[in-house]
Amino acid sequence: MWFRRIIDKREENLSSRPFQSLQEVEDYAEWTVSSVNYLLLETLGVKNVHADHAASHIGKAQGLVILLRSTPHFGSASRVYLPTELLLKYSVSQQDIIRGKRIKKVKDVIYDVAGLAHQHLEKARSFKKDVPNEAVRVFLPTVVCDWYLKALQRADFDVFHPKLRKRNNLLPLSMVMRKFKNTY
Repeated sequence: MWFRRIIDKREENLSSRPFQSLQEVEDYAEWTVSSVNYLLLETLGVKNVHADHAASHIGKAQGLVILLRSTPHFGSASRVYLPTELLLKYSVSQQDIIRGKRIKKVKDVIYDVAGLAHQHLEKARSFKKDVPNEAVRVFLPTVVCDWYLKALQRADFDVFHPKLRKRNNLLPLSMVMRKFKNTY
């Protein structure tokens, strides 16, 4: 069921059209990224409503972070997937993204997306006490989301900042540490 859900949503989204709203991005992330989390939980034999709820929020956060991280790459290929409603709200043109403009109104769009991703991470963590220990390893990718969102904040939400393209070689170590602390 989960695997079919992922394929169906990816097939539906093969076009190069941008998302219309943040809700549309969240829905896409739920159907694709969260479904992978559900599939992993099922594989581990974890059947827990709190783990499922956390998986949903983590998947949405991951989807939003993927959208942010891919913005410079897709922009350089003349494709923009940031929600149209946010571009309109802040009077940002697709050309601003394609040209990699590092201006305040672009940063405002990025801030809104990043803020929503952070909210989803915090909501997922609010279930920690009710999530079985076996599920924690499925949620370790939150380390990557955390790192990117903090780096983006340090870059003043400039998604085109060169420091955001650098590899963080400490991420695997951070994941191991969180695994031993049994947290996500």
